[in-house]
Amino acid sequence: MKIKSALVTQISGSIGGMTGAHNRGGLYLRARSIPVNPSSGYQQQVRSALTALVNRWTEVLTSTQRDAWRMYAANVSVVDALGDTRFLTGQQWYIAANTPRNQYLQKFGVDTIPIVDDAPTLFDRGDFTTPSFLMDEVTGLSVTFDNTDAWASEDEAMMLIYQGCPINASRNFFKGPWRLLTSIAGDSGSPPTSPDTVAPAGLVASGYPIAAGQNNWIAVAVTRADGRLTTRRVLGPIITTT
Repeated sequence: MKIKSALVTQISGSIGGMTGAHNRGGLYLRARSIPVNPSSGYQQQVRSALTALVNRWTEVLTSTQRDAWRMYAANVSVVDALGDTRFLTGQQWYIAANTPRNQYLQKFGVDTIPIVDDAPTLFDRGDFTTPSFLMDEVTGLSVTFDNTDAWASEDEAMMLIYQGCPINASRNFFKGPWRLLTSIAGDSGSPPTSPDTVAPAGLVASGYPIAAGQNNWIAVAVTRADGRLTTRRVLGPIITTT
């Protein structure tokens, strides 16, 4: 059910059996649905990462480290789904900053970006130049990025690239699902070379297979060496070429 209201300008979440949301057409209400739980390997990676970090917060971090994350949280805001600014707790920021690192370790089995227990001392989220990408049925994914960005010259920093499930070219709106596809590691001695590529076989193994004529999206975020995590930027749609 689409709605128009002089009183309600934003709506999100559920009340009773109804869920409020919005899209390009405006605000709407739909019947509340209970999501299925397919328990895919990708979902298990994220869940395991969250569980491990919740336990680590209480069992490994010292009170001084937890206080430092609370200080970081008090000074660094986020923007929620409705565009409002809010502040997380120290524990929430610790988990948010380290979940991609833990997920990367679980998926690829390489401790390239270890868990960061000490909170950042710079009170921002860091930044990066928005990359561009191409998708081709024969050559795969190509991501062009700026290797003069600060993260590219930091050991234990990384650009994380998520692939969205390809959809028909007639559809231009995408919200997921996403899979952590690949990464570009920073290096203080020799910054990575642009562009970075993933062959079609790599897309099948770690992401989604592609076919000519499909619409594609990728999402990109950067985790800095000190644990700061940038906002995730969604890029697309781009048509798969041949």
